[in-house]
Amino acid sequence: MGDAMTANRDRVASAHVPESPHGHGRPIAVRFEGVSFAYGSDPILQDVSFHIHEGEFAALIGPNGSGKTTILRLLLGLAAPASGRIEVLGAPPHTALESLGYVPQNAAYDPAFPISVAEVVRMGRLRGGSGSYSREDLRAADAALEQADVAELRDRPYSALSGGQRRRVLVARALAANPRLLVLDEPTANMDADSETRLFRALGELRGRTTVLVVTHDTLFVSDLTDAVLCVGDRDGRPGSVVRHASIPVARGLAPGVFGGGARQVLHDTEIPPEACCGEGD
Repeated sequence: MGDAMTANRDRVASAHVPESPHGHGRPIAVRFEGVSFAYGSDPILQDVSFHIHEGEFAALIGPNGSGKTTILRLLLGLAAPASGRIEVLGAPPHTALESLGYVPQNAAYDPAFPISVAEVVRMGRLRGGSGSYSREDLRAADAALEQADVAELRDRPYSALSGGQRRRVLVARALAANPRLLVLDEPTANMDADSETRLFRALGELRGRTTVLVVTHDTLFVSDLTDAVLCVGDRDGRPGSVVRHASIPVARGLAPGVFGGGARQVLHDTEIPPEACCGEGD
């Protein structure tokens, strides 16, 4: 496998790294500018700057403990930076939540509570109202069930599903709100191959219309849907740096994940200037 990956790398090492077709000329959906954050005296992020354009499919990668969870908390408005500026859909993070869909890695639930898949998805339409659903809410939930490829599960108890099926139902719940930005934390963790294929097929249909951010600890490969690879880690003695890396297609079967049919290898030795996607890089 190592020889095949090296050969694949050599074949394309001198190739031009294409810019995202969904980035250039589009507004910026997520912007971190000079952001630093610490827990007490322990620095987690230092002078982090990156951005994601509307409609892009981005992967935020890094090993456990690198700062990915902190970036997520800042993006969701659950924490504030010590310095720097963060914008989500052109606004401070806490004011953009109604336009954001979030799929957590683990969602706590009571297996004894009798709730169906359809009812879980409809909860994505709740926005602090009375708890009742309009006809528009029901139509949106039905569309999300279809979009996430879980419509056949709609009447089943949520507790009876596999882990991969539950994760796709949570994606449907997030999509029911018609988010402009969809964030998925470790979406393929402990997911079976069939669920993973269905998940990335559904995400592929969003590409170019909804901004998608997938957070993962896999630093070697990303889905072939990925427009932008943002890598979190220690660099030059600074913790929590973020750089954008190039990636190249790999032959089917070389990547350990399914990713819905294709994968890209991350080139950690090839850094893309921050503004290259905007036509301002070198």
